Amino acid sequence: MSQHQDCRMYEAKYPEVDDVVMVQVKSIAEMGAYVSLLEYNGIEGMILLSELSRRRIRSITKLIKVGRQEPVMVLRVDKEKGYIDLSKRRVSQEDVQKCEERYNKSKLVHSIMRHVAETTGRDLEALYDNISWPLYKLYGHAFDAFKNMVSDEGDTIFKRLEEEKGAAATQLLSPEVREALLKNIKRRMTPQPLKIRADVEMTCFTYDGIEHIKAAIRAAEAVSVEECPVKMKLVAPPLYVLTTQTLDKNKGIEVLTTACEACQKSIESNRGKLVVKEAARAVSERDDRLLSEKMEQLEAANQEVDGDDESEEEEDVGMGDIDVEAGPAFVEV
Repeated sequence: MSQHQDCRMYEAKYPEVDDVVMVQVKSIAEMGAYVSLLEYNGIEGMILLSELSRRRIRSITKLIKVGRQEPVMVLRVDKEKGYIDLSKRRVSQEDVQKCEERYNKSKLVHSIMRHVAETTGRDLEALYDNISWPLYKLYGHAFDAFKNMVSDEGDTIFKRLEEEKGAAATQLLSPEVREALLKNIKRRMTPQPLKIRADVEMTCFTYDGIEHIKAAIRAAEAVSVEECPVKMKLVAPPLYVLTTQTLDKNKGIEVLTTACEACQKSIESNRGKLVVKEAARAVSERDDRLLSEKMEQLEAANQEVDGDDESEEEEDVGMGDIDVEAGPAFVEV
């Protein structure tokens, strides 16, 4: 394995004026903040004091901190002297989102390219020159080209690179390099299903309330489509969660929102009530783990309260000592 290598992420050695780039704050001085441009191999730039905020600056350390990553706009570039003046205050929220999205894509591409260079002993900049930089031109971003390589083993991409760069690319793209590149792309970029969840509170105080809640749950789950199967389960009365797993986040949120509406319509038609506590959203493994822990704690607490001498009928219902005819109905199906 070769020693650690690094280089800029894009073919241009310097950003253009008005570009929004990602930087990391290195130090703070009287004139402003010294930063390194993360996408340009860490070359130095400065955010001028007057360009930190649109408002009056009372404390510079409250506006910017050493070590923090910030999207900033390029004001001036002196390529001969290596000076780059930057602005934080001129960056809009839309600029921030676009910059973060581009940087996250470029960072993943960079990580893959560095790993290929280190495992094959090739020069990182040579790999960029013959693979990534041409792909930025051909596909808008090398990330998008890499995504295509997951499905077709890279044959189309490798062919276009050889047409674009000629003999240099053919020589560099040895079987070893191709295998290392494909292996890293598939490991890092194969789509993983997202878990989408919505939290609701549902009650029904009428006679046969349990049956009405069961019907509402069935109505929610009936919204399922092949790519977004919907499940609804009890956390602890009156809290329920609706979940689905999908590769398409927007589609998952849309399906789960529709499921909540179907559930609400069903329960309200039987004089019940449903309140959405948290709308459909993508959840992390940590969120999922916290929910599981909460359910385990509540189950343990219920077992302690119920004791070991509950009737078989009560155990089947899972409702403790609730009188269905007299009290509110909650159910898990």
